Amino acid sequence: MVALGGGHGLSATLRALRDVADPLTAVVTVADDGGSSGRLRDEFGVLPPGDLRMALAALCGSDEWGNTWSEVAQHRFAGDGALNGHAVGNLLIVALWELFPDDPVTGLDWVGRLLGCRGRVLPMAATPLEIVAQVSGLVADDPDRRCEVRGQVAVALTPGRVEAVRLEPADPPVPPEVVAAVMDADWVVLGPGSWYTSVIPHLLVGPVAEAIVTTSARRAVVLNLEPQPGETAGFAAQTYLEVLHRHAPRLRLDAVIVDRASVTDPDALDQAAAAYGAEVVVGDLRLPDGSARHDDAALAATFQATFGTLGGAR
Repeated sequence: MVALGGGHGLSATLRALRDVADPLTAVVTVADDGGSSGRLRDEFGVLPPGDLRMALAALCGSDEWGNTWSEVAQHRFAGDGALNGHAVGNLLIVALWELFPDDPVTGLDWVGRLLGCRGRVLPMAATPLEIVAQVSGLVADDPDRRCEVRGQVAVALTPGRVEAVRLEPADPPVPPEVVAAVMDADWVVLGPGSWYTSVIPHLLVGPVAEAIVTTSARRAVVLNLEPQPGETAGFAAQTYLEVLHRHAPRLRLDAVIVDRASVTDPDALDQAAAAYGAEVVVGDLRLPDGSARHDDAALAATFQATFGTLGGAR
């Protein structure tokens, strides 16, 4: 099982999959340029560690060891000094990268062993990436004019409408372990998460995209519970699939997993999924309090049912 994404969305998928899939590999975007990750990226020239840290924390076990180390990795320093805002896990990852300067995967493997992770975490690329978006709606007297917006944080928070994204560099080096994991998988899972900055980037890096398209694995997409202000404002469930197709027209899917309350036009969603050859799997996937967060147990049960119904690799 391979799950691709970044941030809180990928963490939700990993928490649901960690007791369902063995072995499990997370492939994580490396374009974050904000907060602690952005500071460490700028200062040390390393991959932004934040989304990698979150994936590692999500793969910790539910026993005392796992819960404790997950909290330690996610803990952020307060105060007014240089450590303010830094997560312990970010610093630990960067320390291992300084010990293994030419091999970011080995550093992450060591962190995973310390945390007792139930799976492996890999960076999508071996060099930091920059998101570059074409955004309309930023010029009041010319709403159709497209402007260039750079950086993950800026794209995620743009008040305009994201039309397309690309990465710089366009052809970064990719750890061979990433391609091998995707090609060997029974299932590849994309999403949920920030659609333009965490999900689509996996389909913009040549070797990763080619592996996703050509693998014999079955492919599932988990749609977001709600539109994200700025980046995906106004999205309906089917819009995520339409945008995905514009960026990766060769992609085929087997399952589209969606929360029942997120579907406003079932026919439109069925039509968008049919264009991929995919089955729509609808479930009650959000927490009982109604917040825009996935319920780990409900998502895990949906994964199990989907994998059992559709089977493994073709």
